[in-house]
Amino acid sequence: MGKNDSYEVFVEMERDGNGEMGAKIKKKKEKKKERMENMKKEIDIDDHQLSFEELEMKYTTSVTKGMTSTMAAQVLERDGCNELKPPKGTPEYIKFARQLAGGLQCLMWVAAVICFIAFGILMGQGNLTSYDDLYLAIVLIAVVVVTGCFGYYQEFKSTNIIASFKNLVPQQATVFRDGQKFNINANQLVVGDLVEVKGGDRVPADVRIVSAQSFKVDNSSLTGESEPQSRTPEFTHENPLETKNIAFFSTTCLEGVATGIIINTGDRTIIGRIASLASGVGNEKTPIAIEIEHFVDIIAGLAIFFGATFFCVAMTIGYRFLEAMIFFMAIVVAYVPEGLLATVTVCLSLTAKRLARKNCVVKNLEAVETLGSTSTICSDKTGTLTQNRMTVSHLWFDNHIHSADTTEDQSGQSFDQSSETWRALGRVAGLCNRAVFKPGQDAVPIPKRDVVGDASETALLKFTELAFGNIVDYRSRFKKVCELPFNSTNKFQLSVHELEDPLDLRYLLVMKGAPERILERCSTIMIKGQELPLDEQWKEAFQTAYMDLGGLGERVLGFCHLLLNEKEHPRGFGFDVDEMNFTTSGLCFAGLISMIDPPRASVPDAVMKCRTAGIRVIMVTGDHPITAKAIAANVGIITEGSETVEDIALRLRIPVEQVNKRDARACVVNGSQLKDMTSEELDDLLRNHPEMVFARTSPQQKLIIVESCQRLGSIVAVTGDGVNDSPALKKADIGIAMGISGSDAAKNAADMILLDDNFASIVTGVEQGRLIFDNLKKSIAYTLTKNIPELTPYLIYITVSVPLPLGCITILFIELATDIFPSVSLAYEKAESDIMNLKPRNPRKDRLVNESLAAYSYFQIGAIQSFAGFTDYFTCLAQEGWRPLLCVGLRSAWENAYNQEVQDSYGQEWTFAQRLYQEYTCYTVFFVSIEICQISDVLIRKTRRLSLFQQGFFRNKVLLSAIVFQLCLGTFLCYCPGMPNIFNFMPIRVQWWFIPVPYGILIFIYDEIRKLGVRRHPGSWWDKELYY
Repeated sequence: MGKNDSYEVFVEMERDGNGEMGAKIKKKKEKKKERMENMKKEIDIDDHQLSFEELEMKYTTSVTKGMTSTMAAQVLERDGCNELKPPKGTPEYIKFARQLAGGLQCLMWVAAVICFIAFGILMGQGNLTSYDDLYLAIVLIAVVVVTGCFGYYQEFKSTNIIASFKNLVPQQATVFRDGQKFNINANQLVVGDLVEVKGGDRVPADVRIVSAQSFKVDNSSLTGESEPQSRTPEFTHENPLETKNIAFFSTTCLEGVATGIIINTGDRTIIGRIASLASGVGNEKTPIAIEIEHFVDIIAGLAIFFGATFFCVAMTIGYRFLEAMIFFMAIVVAYVPEGLLATVTVCLSLTAKRLARKNCVVKNLEAVETLGSTSTICSDKTGTLTQNRMTVSHLWFDNHIHSADTTEDQSGQSFDQSSETWRALGRVAGLCNRAVFKPGQDAVPIPKRDVVGDASETALLKFTELAFGNIVDYRSRFKKVCELPFNSTNKFQLSVHELEDPLDLRYLLVMKGAPERILERCSTIMIKGQELPLDEQWKEAFQTAYMDLGGLGERVLGFCHLLLNEKEHPRGFGFDVDEMNFTTSGLCFAGLISMIDPPRASVPDAVMKCRTAGIRVIMVTGDHPITAKAIAANVGIITEGSETVEDIALRLRIPVEQVNKRDARACVVNGSQLKDMTSEELDDLLRNHPEMVFARTSPQQKLIIVESCQRLGSIVAVTGDGVNDSPALKKADIGIAMGISGSDAAKNAADMILLDDNFASIVTGVEQGRLIFDNLKKSIAYTLTKNIPELTPYLIYITVSVPLPLGCITILFIELATDIFPSVSLAYEKAESDIMNLKPRNPRKDRLVNESLAAYSYFQIGAIQSFAGFTDYFTCLAQEGWRPLLCVGLRSAWENAYNQEVQDSYGQEWTFAQRLYQEYTCYTVFFVSIEICQISDVLIRKTRRLSLFQQGFFRNKVLLSAIVFQLCLGTFLCYCPGMPNIFNFMPIRVQWWFIPVPYGILIFIYDEIRKLGVRRHPGSWWDKELYY
C-alpha cells in the first residue's frame, strides 16, 4: 500500500463529481476488490535495501537527530495517527432484521398478514369463527419473533477483529526530534521518526534499524517462529520479512536496545495490512447454512406452488376470493415446518455443549457441522502440532547419538547417564547458561516452569535440572568468575568458573555455540571419560553426527571445556573478556546437544485418524523448511516411504530438474517459491501431491493456500494461534484458534477455539460434526413426514367438500409443541457405524435434503400417515351419525352459520354450534392419528441403514422421554378443560386413540424391509432410491 492511500476517497469524489452515482459505486467496488488483491500480494517495500543517506533523503529525517517537530506535524496531518482503523461493522438492528426475514420467516409473515385481513373481513361480516384467524396470526408472528430472537442470540458474535489489534498499540514510545529525546504517545509517531526500543518494549511501528546492541525480537505472532530473532542494521535478505534490519509493529523486544527510522505506521504496517486483510475477507457461508438455505428454497417453492394450485382450484370450483386466500394461507402453514429452525439450532447447540466438555468452544453454531464436512485441514505447526517449547531431543557424545525424553510429562525413555563424558557435557550445559527459573514455582513440574532466558537456554536449563537436580545449587558449587554472552560475530558463549573442590585451584572454562565454531577451537575430544587427540577421523564422525541432527530439523549446539593452567591463571587472576587475556583455543570437545519444539504425543494418532476419515492434513508454518519437514514426518503428515522431489533426486543421484515431479508423493514448498507461483501452478501442486508442507509462509500466502484448496472443492479448516493466522482463519470454511497461546485477533477471526491447543481435539470435533449431519438428516426426515398428513386434509376439503378435517392452529400445535422434543431428541442418537472410516461428504452431492429423503418421507411414510388420519376422521364422524358418503359435498351446508338444522345420516338435526364442536373433535382425532404415527416415525428415524434391533430401542433415553412427553402433551390438550374454546381441542373417545396404531405398526415393518434391502443389496436400484 502506498503512502497516498489515505487520500483515495477524496480523490475519487473529486473525479466523480459529475453526478454519475452508479459509475462511482461500481468504481468503488472495483477499487475495493483491487485493494484486497493487492493486499494478498507480497509486501513490496525497499526501505531495508536503502543506505542511511538514501533513507534520510526519502523521509526528510536524520539517523542521529531524528525529524524536526514541524516536519513531524505535517506528516501526521498527511498520514493520520499511528493506529489501526476499525472497519465498518453491520449494525445490530440489521443483523436482527435478517433473522426475522429469512426464507421460511417471509412465508410466515405473508400467512400472518392474510390471517389479519381474513379476520378483519370475517369480523365485519359477523362470522363467529373469525377469532381463529386472529389467534393464528398472533401465533405465527410469535413463532417468527421467538425463533428470530433465539437465532440472533445464538449466532451473535463479535466480528470486529480490529478491536484486538488495538490492544497491540503501545501506549508510549521513545522518539528523537530536533536532536532531543522525548516520550510520546505511540499513536503520534510518523514515518521518518527516529525511535529507541529496548528490552520489554513493543515495537511501535515498522522500523528500519539504524543501530543495535544484542537486540532480539519475538516474531512468533507474525511468522510463527518460536526462536528469538536478532535485529541488526545490516541488510541480509531481499524479502522484507526475512531481512534482519527491519523490526515489525507489535512484535516484542526480548533483550538489547536499538534505534531506528519508522518506515510505516498504522494501517500501512505489516500487521496493519494483515488486520485489513482479515476484516476485508468475507465470512464464508458454512456448508450447513448452504444446506438449510437449499432446503428452505425447496420448501418455500413447494409451499407457494401447492398454495397457488389450491387457490386456483378453489377459485375454479366457485369459492370466493377471500376463502381461496385462506386456503392458500392454510397450505403455507401446513407445508412450512415452523419448528425446524428451532430444531436445527437446538441440535447444533447441544453438540456445541458436548464439544465444550471436550475442550472445543464453538463460537458459530453452524461451524459444528462444517467441521464434520471438512476434507482438508491446514494446520499451523508451532503450538498446535508441537508443544510450543524448545526441548532437548538428542545428544551426541562417545561417538553415539542418544535420544532424550521429549514427552510432555517426562514419561518416555531416557539415555544412559553413567558415562563420564555425559557428566562433562552436562556440566558445560548447566554452567554455560544464563537462563534462570522464575521464583515460586517449586510445585510446578520442571517442563512447565516459566524461565527468564531465550528458548535454547531454557531448554538446556530444564534438561540439566531434570538430570542434576537443583541447578541453582549446582551452579553455586562452581562460582562464576567471568562471562562472555553469545553474539552473532563470535557465535559462541563462554564463562569461567572456580572448581567445586576448594583444594583444586584451577579455573574451568566452559563454552557453547555453533558446532563448527566450537570444533575449530578444540584440539582434543572426550571419549568415555578420556581425552583423545581430535584427528580427521573424529572430525568426520562429528560432521556425520552434525549433519544427521541438522537433517532432523533440530537446532544443534556444540559444547567444550578446558581446565586452565594454574600457573598462567592463578586464583584471583583478572579475566578480561574484552581483551581476551586468557586462552580460548586447545579446548576439549565434549559433545553436541540438539533441540526441537517436539510434537504433542496425541498428534500422530490424530493425523492417522484424519487420514482414515479421508481428511487431508497440510502443514502451513512460518518456520524453516527442514524443521517443518522433520515435524511433518514425525506426526505422519508426510508418511513413511513418501518422498519429495529432492529425496528422489538424492536417491537416484540425479539433478532435481530431471525428476518427474508427479513421482513425488510429498512436497515441501517454501515462501519464496510460493511467491513466484501462479494460482494455476499452486492448484496443480495441491492436486498432484497428497502430502504437502508449506514453510516460511507469510500471512498473505496462508490466505492464498486456503483459497486454492477451496477452488479445488475442499471444505477447509484452518488452525492457528498468531496474528499472522487471522486472515486465513476468517477465509476458511471453519477457523480454529488456540485457546492458550492464541492471540485475541486469531480468536476473534475463528469459529472454534481449542481450549487445550491440541490438534487431537479437532478429530473429536470432526466426529461430532459428522454425527450432527447424520442426525440432522434424520430429524428433518421426521419433521417433513407429517407435512403430507397436514396437507391432504385441505386437498380433500377443497376437492371433495367434506367438513374440514384439521385446523391451522392444530397444525401449529403439532409443529411447535408435540413434535419439537422428538425431533430434537434425535440429536442424542449414537452413530450407526464408525463414521470416521467414511470419506468426508461431498457438499455438491450429499445434500441434507435429497430426492430420496423427500420421496420417502412424503410419498411413502407421509401417505401411510394420511390414510391413518382419514380412517380415524371418518370413523369419528360415522360414530357421531355422519356416514362417509353423506360427508361428501356437505361443506357449504356445514359451514353456514345461519343453518341451524342440518340433518345427519340418522335424521338428527345439528345446530351450527354443535357442528363446530364436532369439527373440533375431527381436528383432535386427526391430530391424535398424526401423533401416534409420528411415534413410529421417530423410532424408524433412529437409523438409516441398520435395523432398529441392531441399534437398540432403549439406548437413546432422551428419545424415549420425548415419546412419553408427546403422549402426555397430546392427552393434556385433549382432556384439559377450556381447550375447545381456546385452541379448538375436544375430549375424544378412548377407542379413537387406537385406530391409527395398526398404521404405526405398518410404518415400522415397512421401514425394516427397506433397511434390509439397503443392507443386502448395496449399490442396487433399491439402495439408490430408498437410502436417504
